[in-house]
Amino acid sequence: MEEQLIETTVIIRRTSKMTSGGRKFHIDAWVVVGNGNGRVGVGHGKAQETPDAIQKAIRKAKKNMIRAIVWRGTVPHDIQVKFKATKLLIKPASPGTGIIASRPVRAILEAAGYRNVLTKLIGSTNPINALYATIKALSMMRSPDEVLSARGKKKRVKPTEGNGVKEEVKNEEAKDNAEA
Repeated sequence: MEEQLIETTVIIRRTSKMTSGGRKFHIDAWVVVGNGNGRVGVGHGKAQETPDAIQKAIRKAKKNMIRAIVWRGTVPHDIQVKFKATKLLIKPASPGTGIIASRPVRAILEAAGYRNVLTKLIGSTNPINALYATIKALSMMRSPDEVLSARGKKKRVKPTEGNGVKEEVKNEEAKDNAEA
């Protein structure tokens, strides 16, 4: 059973070359593919017809999928990446913010499953470079548990109902009030 993938065509360009018989046209297509749960890839396809170029790009994107870390619907930490003349800054955002990004960056983040992210392209805003800068940034992300284990700390324990700090403070206050 194959997983359901989100496919987004980001860029379609027509290129031409001069031959002795006139111009010869080709189509370039860049496509983003993701499962909405932390896997995303970018593919580039070239063909004489648009549907063929898009199908080639989808096949390449599926082969080149990477694992992205989605932590509470956002990225786990800030990251700044340079790819050629493009600098990309990605920051975590609070719930309800949404994805604030350019079209190519937004396509990748949505396909990966992010819900709240802030981004800024600095320098060149070439969409192709923005695609590859975003993939580079997501592949460099580290989860909070990876950072803790690299520092030699124990993994965080998720608090459950009834054993949080606020509960303990309330219990101590209740004891103080009962004694008085």
